[in-house]
Amino acid sequence: MAKIPKFKTLEEESEFWDTHSVMDYWDEMEPVEGPLIDARPPKKLVSIRLDPSLIAAAKRIARMKGVGYQTLLRMWAYEGLAREMRRRPSPTTRKRRTAS
Repeated sequence: MAKIPKFKTLEEESEFWDTHSVMDYWDEMEPVEGPLIDARPPKKLVSIRLDPSLIAAAKRIARMKGVGYQTLLRMWAYEGLAREMRRRPSPTTRKRRTAS
């Protein structure tokens, strides 16, 4: 079994684990005690009504992409909102432009 090298930086360690399997170093791993903390920000539940055909299409596309359909719809919402925000300046941006 290979030994886990000592790393000088987090970037060096990250590059190592990007190219190596933890299974090759399993015997060196130590159990970690304590609760697992999910650091992702919480999401708020929103209910919207969608046509069944839209849901079926999203499920089909999501399956091809290997993600859940709700994740795919959320990704599309983020992308659409980001695109719209780039297209339309915010009201505070417009005020600054006209005041100059």
